[in-house]
Amino acid sequence: MSVVALVLAAGSSVRFGADKRRALMADGRSLLVHSVERACAVFDDVRVVLRDGERGEALGLPSACRVICSADHAQGLGHSLAAGAASLLDSDAQAVAIVLGDMPWVELGTLDLLAREACVSTIVLPCLAGQQGHPVLFGREFWPALAQLTGDEGARSVVKAHPDRCIRLAVEDAGVLRDVDTPDALRQ
Repeated sequence: MSVVALVLAAGSSVRFGADKRRALMADGRSLLVHSVERACAVFDDVRVVLRDGERGEALGLPSACRVICSADHAQGLGHSLAAGAASLLDSDAQAVAIVLGDMPWVELGTLDLLAREACVSTIVLPCLAGQQGHPVLFGREFWPALAQLTGDEGARSVVKAHPDRCIRLAVEDAGVLRDVDTPDALRQ
């Protein structure tokens, strides 16, 4: 199964108090670089959604990543996700993994497991102890709906509209639930 990764990294980091994408992790890499490099280790095609006018090189992203700019990023996650989904028209992949740029602890094995479960007509959601996490993988059939998203709710409406097409995959990876919203979350 061919899966493209779409890393969402166009948020404003309001709760963090600074550009959290540049915040350094214990290994010296930035939060965003860490998340993107994990995606690159599993997926052949990795696209990163940034704020309008930003360049991947300025954030230290690997040159193999394709940067997608979201002109409407300030209007919410849905707009950035829609910009990323619209970029998939040239992809032959059968599914897209929506990876959040502020979730650097998702294990490579989990990414691989989710990708192996993906198909054209399903939505794959990782769950830890019954709690739904990220990344979420959307089969190609859902890409047009993703490209129409707006607001700050992300793809929650697409998941809710298709409960019979969702595969909730139990994982033993706390990284699927851990994001970085504050400096304290990064230090823990």
